[in-house]
Amino acid sequence: MAIREKSKEKRNALLDATLSLVNNNGFHAAPMSKIAKMAKVSPATIYIYFDNKQDLINQLYLEKKKAYTKHAFEGYSESMPVKKAFELIWYNIADYKLKELEESWFLSQCDNTMMIDEEVRQEGLMHLQPLLNLWERGQKEGIVKDVSHYVLYAYAINSLSFLMNMQKRELFQIDNKSLDQVFQSAWDSIRI
Repeated sequence: MAIREKSKEKRNALLDATLSLVNNNGFHAAPMSKIAKMAKVSPATIYIYFDNKQDLINQLYLEKKKAYTKHAFEGYSESMPVKKAFELIWYNIADYKLKELEESWFLSQCDNTMMIDEEVRQEGLMHLQPLLNLWERGQKEGIVKDVSHYVLYAYAINSLSFLMNMQKRELFQIDNKSLDQVFQSAWDSIRI
């Protein structure tokens, strides 16, 4: 049992090192040797857990996407009214992005680059299915605009990512008032 826990620790150390290096230096400036050194393991150890660098990045993405969406849907029920459900999910996403800055920054990079394999990206999107289902229900009820889910996500959720990036660069400070304003803008952008 101690061996398994140690193995899990090494795997997590590799994932953490990769997250840090990709966030600070970019995907291409995060070679396996640097990842191993930062994780305090031999470079060969990486291949016990991952097939290659792409597999490492893909698995890191899926783990962070799963944690992000788990947080996003806390307290959510399909029986909630559309606006109330969207508001809950939206504020949960904002909370995650404000508290889990490094993970959010990584996911933002993954969403805006080609570093994640398309098959893995689609698997990550499956974790967002409750939100997509909510929007579909809202469209059927005549509450949400009848446009692509990508358009809805761009207007309703990506605005948060942009503001989080501006906060990270110290160009904008998110407080409760601005968060409420952003939510209202997000809702106004997708509702009929």
